[in-house]
Amino acid sequence: MADPADDAFSGARILITGGVGFIGSHLGRRLAAAGGLVTLADSLIPEYGGNMANIRDFERDVRLNVADVRDPHSMEYLVKGADFLFNLAGQTSHLDSMRDPFPDLEINARAQLSILEACRRQNNGIRIVFASTRQIYGRPRYLPVDERHPIVPTDVNGINKLAGEHYHLVYNTAHGLRTSALRLTNTYGPGMRVKDARQTFVGIWIKRVLEGDPITVYGTGEQVRDLAYVDDVVDAFLKSALRDEAIGTALNLGGSERISLRELADLLVRCNGSGSVEMLPFPEELEAIDVGDYYSDDSAARSLLDWAPKVGLNHGLRRTLQYYRESSEDYFQ
Repeated sequence: MADPADDAFSGARILITGGVGFIGSHLGRRLAAAGGLVTLADSLIPEYGGNMANIRDFERDVRLNVADVRDPHSMEYLVKGADFLFNLAGQTSHLDSMRDPFPDLEINARAQLSILEACRRQNNGIRIVFASTRQIYGRPRYLPVDERHPIVPTDVNGINKLAGEHYHLVYNTAHGLRTSALRLTNTYGPGMRVKDARQTFVGIWIKRVLEGDPITVYGTGEQVRDLAYVDDVVDAFLKSALRDEAIGTALNLGGSERISLRELADLLVRCNGSGSVEMLPFPEELEAIDVGDYYSDDSAARSLLDWAPKVGLNHGLRRTLQYYRESSEDYFQ
């Protein structure tokens, strides 16, 4: 739903990397509706999150540039003249980062530095909001996790996302680029990748319950998470881009509720009206990088951005399930 503050983006030139992906497409839809001049940049590499079905309803209202953030020439061209950059391009799979770490390094670290260099040389006045992740904290030493928590990633993805975040903050202090970062918790909603668990475990759970297969929960299922509906996350990105107080900061985003994985699986079955849950021991490669319980202290974001998540889990899951019931052919294969 549009916010009156969206009017601030009317006529603005906006670049969204990862713009055909899950969160990027929601940002693009919202900003195009607000009158923004939106360019979506996406590599559309099948293993990542880009899906043309995500922008089908507003494709004519934006400009699409098929470009890889690892290509510095493309980035130099795309950042010229832009007022805002929402930098959401990334490799999100924790397992992929452990099995083959070098693509993760290239996309989540080196390419981020290349984007920032392009902005420094071509458009030092641009406003940048970077999508970081709660994965940088690793296994929590206390809960809820605030921004002062020690940063000890458990996987290569977390290390490289941390580097990408720090590049953005250093380019603020060293070069005057107006950057900020949002550390996302588990984001879910229509348009997320569901054919595998590369983006979020919730996605593959959605697919399984809709296809009549049991939801697989590893371990005891007592691990606690907070989940954020995509509309709430988009709100935070837009507010961060407009508030000077957010420049130079990295802020946690949290979800509307905390819930154990077993409770979440049961809730998903109830929202769907059918389904089952199976409990299995952790596969060794997953157990090695699991963070256990995690939920955010997002009080800094609530205060600085005047933001709070609004969509409850029950409502968000029902909306998400309905979307994939109607669009399974675009996402399940």
